[in-house]
Amino acid sequence: MVEIKHHIFVCTSCRLNGQQKGFCYSKNSVDIVSKFMEATEEYDLSGEVMITNTGCFGICDKGPIAVVYPEGIWYGNLTEECVEKIVEEHLVNGQPVKELII
Repeated sequence: MVEIKHHIFVCTSCRLNGQQKGFCYSKNSVDIVSKFMEATEEYDLSGEVMITNTGCFGICDKGPIAVVYPEGIWYGNLTEECVEKIVEEHLVNGQPVKELII
């Protein structure tokens, strides 16, 4: 069993039929997932962090959204630029990024 320290869920507006369409998807959330994957590789965290794309969290006006567990921190209005800050400050240094929390 893999022991992970953080699990990040990112809304990509994925529907039950596998289609991706919706607010977060239209705001480039798939690119945000890719950026999380790249950033965790850069910081050598790939064995400690799992990244999962999800369906809608139901608060589209705050999207794109990512939730970081085990803390249960919800980040909103994300861009690719926010990802590096979340990885460095939250995942590496243990300090949630307050200005991005929703």
